[in-house]
Amino acid sequence: MNDMLVYDWIAESAHRYPDKLATIDMHSGRRHSYAAMHERVARIAGHLKSKGIEKGDRVALLSMNSSDMLDVMFACWRIGAVLTMLNFRLTAHELAFMLDDSGARVIFHDSDLDAVVPALREKTAVAHWISMDPMGQGGGLEAAIAAATPVYEQHPQLGTDLCMIMYSSGTTGTPKGAMFNHAQFYFINAGSGGATNASNRMVGLVALPLFHIGGLVAYTTISFGYSGTVIVVRGFDPGAMLGIFGDPALGVTHFLGVPAMYNAMQAHPDFATTDFSRVRTMSCGAESVPESLLRTWFARGVVIREGYGMTETCAAALMLDERDIPAKIGAAGRPVRHCEAKIMRGDGSEAAVGELGEIWMRGLNITPGYWNRPDANASSFVDGWFRSGDVGRMDADGYFYIEDRVKDMYITGGENVYPAEVENALYEMEAVHEVAVIGLPDPKWGEYGCAVIVPRPGASVTIEELRAHCGERLARYKHPVRIELVEALPRNATGKVLKFELRERFG
Repeated sequence: MNDMLVYDWIAESAHRYPDKLATIDMHSGRRHSYAAMHERVARIAGHLKSKGIEKGDRVALLSMNSSDMLDVMFACWRIGAVLTMLNFRLTAHELAFMLDDSGARVIFHDSDLDAVVPALREKTAVAHWISMDPMGQGGGLEAAIAAATPVYEQHPQLGTDLCMIMYSSGTTGTPKGAMFNHAQFYFINAGSGGATNASNRMVGLVALPLFHIGGLVAYTTISFGYSGTVIVVRGFDPGAMLGIFGDPALGVTHFLGVPAMYNAMQAHPDFATTDFSRVRTMSCGAESVPESLLRTWFARGVVIREGYGMTETCAAALMLDERDIPAKIGAAGRPVRHCEAKIMRGDGSEAAVGELGEIWMRGLNITPGYWNRPDANASSFVDGWFRSGDVGRMDADGYFYIEDRVKDMYITGGENVYPAEVENALYEMEAVHEVAVIGLPDPKWGEYGCAVIVPRPGASVTIEELRAHCGERLARYKHPVRIELVEALPRNATGKVLKFELRERFG
């Protein structure tokens, strides 16, 4: 299957649906039909060819969310170049490592991020720098599009051919570049698209960063795979998002968010009156999803389908079906098509039903490995199975439940504690807006639990009330010994809580 000949997504849609909207960029107001997008892709591809970029060459992209990013991506794929996605929130030092490691020869950069460009130019050997005006009114990209000789035909490529490198956030150790080939995107479209009501009529709303695999796939490449429409939001604002959902002219049908996004929207005054009737699939992932959040939206008439995936799984690996709600609330679902999963003990044997262990996965959506990292490949793959580093269990019906990251689990007095379980208990309290539980060193017990809590705006809660709540719901050894009240939790660009920062602050 990986030896299949790759087809050109945008060229095909432009041929079949030339006048249909391909992208809506909410920041600039730009709307491009598939015919217009096909032309932009052709001209960016022509510009890259004029710079000597050939199949297999790496092209970097540093940008806040913009429809331009999607034009650049498909232009790279048209000529066989490998797109290297960069996190715009990283420092010049971190970005320079990724540029040098990938060997990128060209970088497209958002003009709103120009402050980091001089330092990057000094630190890297990238030959060609192309600025992108997020309003589409100028910059190097628009000039290149105007002057280029278009490339309308796709360079012949196979499913096994590399098309993207996406680096880990670099929160621990040296960032690893997960590799993607064309087949992964095809099969994740088939596996996730079929399970999420994807169709030619879908309108995917994208607010997660496009440099992150969750934002790039759901519901972006999936929408393009079905010739749907993609709405790109530059930055997340809960009120604005609710306005987009409620706008019948936009007709949003699909959305993927992280818990922090859903939390912010349900806390907004407009949540109670927003019309979600056009939405067919609301998904949530990236970290453990509090059951209280899922039930709040369910009571509002919105089914949020929890899923589980990683950069290395091309976004999705497990997913709940709509019919599983509310009976299976709390589960991450069953494997999507073209993916297998199992729970493994530390000794390498398969765990029993209900037993905690590490989640292993294999399938056509799994990364072929890490760029320039044979050490990471050796430790992450066993007989074709990818070791996730996440702790989970499987019930008798074949549904998987995610407990926590292996590295986030802590051991106190010889007992394993999974922070997500403690966090879920604390989220039951109305006064708790956000919570993160971490393990900290303890000379007597090895480690102890520390709960870092953001109270809900306008609510008051005491340490004693929090402790009493835990006492009713958790075994004694799971109780957080220490409770800290803060104004906000540190998060990365994808909304994940940066627990290592909390450990540094409170350790």
